Amino acid sequence: MKKYDLITATSMGVRITPENSQPVGIGNRYIMQATSAESNVLNVSASLGLKTKVLSAFVKGSPIAAYIKGELRRRNMDFEGPEVEQGGPWGYRHQFNIADSGYGMRGPRVHNDRAGEVGRTLKAKDFDLNRIFKKEGARLMHISGLFAALSPETGKLCLKLSEIAKANDTRISFDLNYRASFWKGREQELREIFSLIASRSDILIGNEEDFQLALGIEGPEAGGKGLSSKIDSFKEMIERVRKAYPNASVFATTLREVINVNSHMWGAIMFADNEWHVVEPREIPVLDRIGGGDGFVGGMLYAYLKDMPVSDWVKFGWATGAMAVTMLEDYATPADEEQVWSVYKGNARVKR
Repeated sequence: MKKYDLITATSMGVRITPENSQPVGIGNRYIMQATSAESNVLNVSASLGLKTKVLSAFVKGSPIAAYIKGELRRRNMDFEGPEVEQGGPWGYRHQFNIADSGYGMRGPRVHNDRAGEVGRTLKAKDFDLNRIFKKEGARLMHISGLFAALSPETGKLCLKLSEIAKANDTRISFDLNYRASFWKGREQELREIFSLIASRSDILIGNEEDFQLALGIEGPEAGGKGLSSKIDSFKEMIERVRKAYPNASVFATTLREVINVNSHMWGAIMFADNEWHVVEPREIPVLDRIGGGDGFVGGMLYAYLKDMPVSDWVKFGWATGAMAVTMLEDYATPADEEQVWSVYKGNARVKR
């Protein structure tokens, strides 16, 4: 019996957001939360009772590190990682993500302040990987391209994690999460790392930009207006990914069209069990769009781990993605599975 259902490696930080959807630089009251793309994915499973774990680094003695640890505990996540000396005022720290949620026709703007980020130092030797994967065990290891591309060290760590997970019968999910600013000047290095991780993965997740720029897969052809008209071309792209990476058995992508900041068309495509499963795009209300994609991944992985019918994996993920964007925090925290299915069905009636 494996101790953990789902684990990930990440660089934890904090996000600060002006209250009342005000722009950064104008709003002068901020809400702070502990966050990372990878821990956001785990949040669905942690909320619904699965055993999860975060591998990260922490600045020793930092009140921000203490806050992050407290939030991970509150969110029912185990964590471990090295305590790194700050090294003075100009040393290491946790990243700050300063986000304007936008409103109406004023689009969101995100400023990443990552100088001195402690998570960039993480290496395989920082963890007892034999204990984690052989003695404790994990059913699923989630890897994100954001963390893999964060530094040469984190790229090597993700390669090692995929290697030892594969050797210990831990399934691997890989969300490509391409970011141009992380790849600048490192294209060959990162293409090799991403391709090797993808070749070991059981679940591959990404949008058209991710598959094209991270793995070199030809993207979808330009379709007509509206997301529904593009579904066939997205399927063709995923077919090309399947041929290139035959080890994977599940492939997924989300579909999003922005009507305005507070209203999106939201859909998803998944290939699994040799069948296509599609949630046709439909309109959803948006309070804060950041984290919607991670919410989708988190819900799909939860459904996968719970051995739900395959056709439900993409539906559950669609619903937790739609749920995440109704919350000020950038992750979905469902109360129970019933609440998620109510979101999928469009049932917003009060429950007493």
